[in-house]
Amino acid sequence: MAYTVLGDAVNLGSRLEGLTKQYGVHMIIGASTQHIVGAQIACRELDRVRVKGKDEPVIIYEPIGPVEGLSPEMQSELNIYHQALALYRMQNWEEALQRFRALQQRDPERMIYNIYRQRIQLFRNEPPGSDWDGVFTHTSK
Repeated sequence: MAYTVLGDAVNLGSRLEGLTKQYGVHMIIGASTQHIVGAQIACRELDRVRVKGKDEPVIIYEPIGPVEGLSPEMQSELNIYHQALALYRMQNWEEALQRFRALQQRDPERMIYNIYRQRIQLFRNEPPGSDWDGVFTHTSK
């Protein structure tokens, strides 16, 4: 017997698994999973993305670990990160860039900080416009 799973959730899960290398993380979860585990598991919001095969953007997260066991250093890093992400989405490039640089100094191996630094450099030269929704479109599977 062979078993197959079908459906939108399965397709999205496959797309999210394919993004782990691009974001340099071990696991990515979608908003519905984050909503279920949110009180117990600390998560870093990675991005708002459109994945291949879906028109609607999805928010993607990196699970960090149990909320109860989160170190003060990690709590601080996540707070600064989420501030930087909010500044980025408000197109406040300079302040967002300062925070992402500071975060990268704390954790040079974390790819997400460099991803946003590169995007900010691009947007400083070519602003996305007032109707920008902050969503990044991934075109590969």
